This record gives sequence, structure tokens and C-alpha cells, in this order.
Amino acid sequence: MAEVIIVRDAAAGGALVADHIAALVRRRPETVLGLATGSTPLPVYAALRTRLAGVDVSHVRAFALDEYVGLDPAHPESYARVIEREVVRPLGLDPARVRLPRGTLPGIEHAGEDYEHEIADAGGIDLQILGIGSDGHIGFNEPGSSFASRTRVKTLTRQTREDNARFFAGPDEVPRHCITQGLGTILDARHLVLLAFGEGKAAAVAGAVEGPLTASLPASAIQLHERVSVVVDEAAASTLGFADYYREAWAHKPAWQGL
Repeated sequence: MAEVIIVRDAAAGGALVADHIAALVRRRPETVLGLATGSTPLPVYAALRTRLAGVDVSHVRAFALDEYVGLDPAHPESYARVIEREVVRPLGLDPARVRLPRGTLPGIEHAGEDYEHEIADAGGIDLQILGIGSDGHIGFNEPGSSFASRTRVKTLTRQTREDNARFFAGPDEVPRHCITQGLGTILDARHLVLLAFGEGKAAAVAGAVEGPLTASLPASAIQLHERVSVVVDEAAASTLGFADYYREAWAHKPAWQGL
């Protein structure tokens, strides 16, 4: 069973995860982080600005979950720009040590394999930050994705494009294709931290944590991982059947175990 931590709100969740990441970086300066985009992880990145102030982050490496295919890398909503804007510059990371899957069309046929090699050459990901879509996708692994999948090009569902339309002029402006770490790639990370805030994520969270293991809800793959922390607010936790147990377990967790 995944560890589920129910927090007051997104800011509290961001602070909790940021504290853990900052401690990890202090202990292991060459930490390899997996970065998610979208609005969900922003409280973590905001809290890290103070937690990592004065900490040497020059050896930290990071790999993004995904990127749009065919979108100009200079576009403000390309994940290259989002990661630069929200993570690299504010935290003072070395841009050369922060990688994204290549979404440009030339070479796209082997971009996934290239990215897998980059992650392997870095020694794998120590902590992978994840959000969850309302349909249960993680990264851009849409329903039906294989649990063994690796980094590859995927076609986005209409729902995902509509969910992401708030960052563009409308759904039709959202690219139809992406390149994303696969579920198998994600499961290779040593620690998964999945965040979800708001009532709109409640059904997906309950399915991922307590529902059956099914490719129809890709986030349920986290049940296969030995170390998963699911950080949710009260609204996102509202349909969890074992919420009282999760609260009890967290309240009495030995401090030395950390997140």
C-alpha cells in the first residue's frame, strides 16, 4: 500500500515535499530529480526556493517527465520553458544538468531511446515528482498505457488537451502529440512522490491508491512500487476508503523514516 499523507492544502503539501527534497540534496549533492510540470508541483518548487537557499546545487541533475512534440522550444508553454522558468532559474540549477525528452520533429523516432540512455547514464532518478490527471494519467501516459512502457511518443486524449487548454489559447492550440517517460521508466525511480490537490482529482487518486491495478487508470501502476508517497489535500482525499488509517499512520510514523 502506498503511503498517503493528507495535508491541509497545496501549500502545506509543497512545504512537506520541499523539506524532504532539500534534506536529500544536502545529504546527497549529486541527487537526480524527476520533474513534473503543470500547476500541481508548483507549490513544491516555490517552497524549494527558500529551502535550497545557500545550498550547493551545482551537482544536482534533473529529468523532466515529458515534452510536447512539434511545439517550438521557445514557446512559453513548452515544458523546456516551464522548467526553466519555474525550476532552473529560481533554484539556481545548472541548465546543462537539466534534461527534457526532445520533442523536435527531426530525430523524434529515436528520441525516446536517447532519453532512456541519458537517464541510465545519470544512474537513474532518485526522486520522481508526479501529478495525476483527472483520467488517472501520470506523465502523458494516457489510459491504456502499458505498465512496461518506456519513453515514447504518445497521442494525447481530447480530455487531456482540454485540461491543458488553460495554458494555451484553446484546446485546438494544444499539441496532439507528446513524448513522455513511460510507466516502466517512472517505476524505475527510487522514490515516487505523487501530489494531487482539489476535488477534481479525488476519483483518480482513489482509483490509483485503492482501486484495481489496471492500464485503464495508469496511475494505479504506483501500487507496484516499493516506495511511494502520495500527498493530497482533504478535497483530493475525499473519496479514499482508508483515509482514517492514512491519518493515523502518518501521525505515528517514526521521525527517522522521513517522507
